[in-house]
Amino acid sequence: MGNFCSISISCDRLLSGCLDFTFRKAFYISKLKENVDRLRIAVEELKDLHSDVKRRVEVSEQQQLKQLDQVRRWISRAEAAISISNELLRDAPQEIEKLCLRGYCSKNYKSSYRFAKRVDEGLRDVADLKAKGGFEMVAEKIPAASGVPRPSEPAVGLESTFNKVWTWLREEKQVGILGLYGMGGVGKTTLLTQINNESLKKPNDFDIVIWVLVSKDLKPNTVQESIGRKIGYSDDFWKNKSFDEKAMDIFNALSQKRFVMLLDDIWERVDLIKLGVPVPNKNNGSKVVFTTRSEQICGRMEAHKIVKVDCLEPEDAWDLFQRKVGDQTLCFHPDIPVLARAVARECGGLPLALITIGRAMACKKTPQEWRHAIEVLKQSASKFSGMGDEVFPLLKFSYDNLPDQEIKTCFLYCSLFPEDFLINKTELIDYWIGEGIFYGCADRERVENWGYYVIGSLLHACLLEDKDDCVRMHDVIRDMALWIASDIERDEQKFFVQTGAQLSKAPEVGKWEGVRRVSLMANHIEHLSETPSCSNLRTLFLGSIHLSKISRGFFQSMPNLTVLDLSKNRSLLGLPRDVCKLVSLQYLNLSQTGIKELPTELKALVKLRYLNLEFTESLYLLPHGVISCFPMMHVLRMFRCGSSEQEAEDCILSRDESLVDELQCLKELNVLTVTIRSAAALERLSSFRRMQSSTRALHLKNFHDSKLVNFSSLANMKNLDILHICHCGSLEEMQIDWERELQKMQAPNNLAHVATTERPFRSLSSVNVFDCLSLRNLNWLILAQNLTSLIVSHCPKMVEVASIEKLPEVPEVVENLNPFAKLKAVKLSWLPRLKSFYLNAPPLPSVKDVRVTGCPFLEKRPASQN
Repeated sequence: MGNFCSISISCDRLLSGCLDFTFRKAFYISKLKENVDRLRIAVEELKDLHSDVKRRVEVSEQQQLKQLDQVRRWISRAEAAISISNELLRDAPQEIEKLCLRGYCSKNYKSSYRFAKRVDEGLRDVADLKAKGGFEMVAEKIPAASGVPRPSEPAVGLESTFNKVWTWLREEKQVGILGLYGMGGVGKTTLLTQINNESLKKPNDFDIVIWVLVSKDLKPNTVQESIGRKIGYSDDFWKNKSFDEKAMDIFNALSQKRFVMLLDDIWERVDLIKLGVPVPNKNNGSKVVFTTRSEQICGRMEAHKIVKVDCLEPEDAWDLFQRKVGDQTLCFHPDIPVLARAVARECGGLPLALITIGRAMACKKTPQEWRHAIEVLKQSASKFSGMGDEVFPLLKFSYDNLPDQEIKTCFLYCSLFPEDFLINKTELIDYWIGEGIFYGCADRERVENWGYYVIGSLLHACLLEDKDDCVRMHDVIRDMALWIASDIERDEQKFFVQTGAQLSKAPEVGKWEGVRRVSLMANHIEHLSETPSCSNLRTLFLGSIHLSKISRGFFQSMPNLTVLDLSKNRSLLGLPRDVCKLVSLQYLNLSQTGIKELPTELKALVKLRYLNLEFTESLYLLPHGVISCFPMMHVLRMFRCGSSEQEAEDCILSRDESLVDELQCLKELNVLTVTIRSAAALERLSSFRRMQSSTRALHLKNFHDSKLVNFSSLANMKNLDILHICHCGSLEEMQIDWERELQKMQAPNNLAHVATTERPFRSLSSVNVFDCLSLRNLNWLILAQNLTSLIVSHCPKMVEVASIEKLPEVPEVVENLNPFAKLKAVKLSWLPRLKSFYLNAPPLPSVKDVRVTGCPFLEKRPASQN
């Protein structure tokens, strides 16, 4: 019974299900015509909605907004639904024709049911899409990418610099702002590109890397908009905001991120705060790295670390040059590699020049072409392919950015010297003054301060290289300077320079016409025989040319010549009489020449401000009254000037005292270096107040029959820097008023600055004592607290150099004395009795160079264990 009932119930359910299914099919078929009409209307509405959404998306994309993912998917679904619906509507008439019994049945019941069901499903899909297509927003701002890799070539020779910078960026929390500076074309942008690309690698330490090219004409608005684009602000609405509003947006965006901002090629301070950039610090972990050609900009940007990007070392430079030339050319002829190295050397390690010249030489496959290239680069690099239109214009930006025309003129002046020439800073300033570039005042200290300011400006701009007391001009920078100075459209700067060109005779006189500055240094021009007509000539450099003769008439047509340098011509024994024609001359350098006498015609050069006769040891005739005829003389250099071999003792005394009297007539004199041969002349010289302040170097020679010399007068020469004492065979003692000099050094703390200015020998840095046969010590050197170099030789009776025990008792001063504390170099030779350098003294802390020869009894050398 139970089983029967169970079967009965199952059959009922089955019958009910079959009836429901049949009625549903009939219902679909009966609604087919109505649903087709509804689908046609719904599809038209969906098409309109789809067109509206697509148009809104297109407008948004024009505003650089990003289409929303849900909108993209809806458009795709809508297009599919429209396509399917169109197919249904196309087939609908045929299916409707199959209906019968007023639409409740079909001639092909199964086909009509399937079609009716598809229409019903399509209608529901279209309705659903219409309901979801009312988007409030179809696009949004494009989220900022973490950064963009930049194309770059392999960096040659920058590996160590990159590693240093990268370590600071990743590991040094205190380093927030980092400056890379160096001359144009040295590889700063290449280095910054490496940093950019390395910062983008995964895993990295930064949320976003922002590269901004600042360039020379800095416009804060442009820089700010560039930053904005990198972080997603680029629509017209944002562009129309005020500068301060944009700054707030940038600040709010970057405050939430750890960023690294790379600013390439800045020429003046970029105010990060005004732009809206959060200042990097150890808390936010962000970084700013910038490149510049000026070390001064690094200070203005308050960089925590500064890195100078130098030119490549020779092997790295050769590696880069080889890559650009290519092995096919380098191996084409056995002579080419050697010649190619010579060409590469002309680039001075500057990557920009190496790349430009390397590319130009890549197709040169004969030794003759390479030799020609070397000749062109040595004589006129601007004529070499790519230099005048690629390299020099880029480097010239540094020149254009110099503060004023004075400094630009001073820079161009440095190109008159030969390649790789070490230009002494003091001598360079003297050239500038003699040229008349600076007429600000007669005060030497102020003039020197100005000169060092100019040199500093050129060093900071990477247009000069610092070499201790000298500066050097990079070969390519020098070529660029000559390219500027020789521009025929700039007559006021036109230079004619042929230094180190192996010339055996002077250039043709026609080449001198119209030129303002001529330099023929470092050649082999023994004779100047022609008479060049050069009314515009202001500067003439003829140093180190093996000159032996200047013919009469050579100076006849140079009425505006201001600077004449004939130095380092040992074979030049005299000057022609027509030197008096140089009525505009202000600077005359005859140092290290073989000149034997000065012509009396020099008296006509009343505008002379600078005269250098140093190391003219053959000069025996200095006509009376010549020196005193230069009322505008500021600088007179006569160190190791003149010979006494042909003169008797009374003549020496008379001549030296006469010279001192003439010096007193030079009211504008502020720099004097001089040779004195008698104690009486020295005492007379040091008695004049002007000589006390102007004397920079003294050469004390001979002093026959003078056993004792009063050195207290020398202690008062506040600017005395160099002192040489030689061939004083009778000299036994250099007398000092110890009580007086030690009292000068004793001053209350509140008058420390006064004591410093009055200290004896306060500027003395170099002392050389030679061939003083009777001299026993140099105790007075204890007072020279700034002494850095000391040479003592051939003094057979010297037992000790100095001893503090022989000073009078002034306890407060003696206890605080620290003799020889700044001494760096000591040379002691042929002192057979020398036992002590400085009795009971501790090792000297600053000494780095000690040379001892022929001192058998010296117990302790003047140097620390280090």
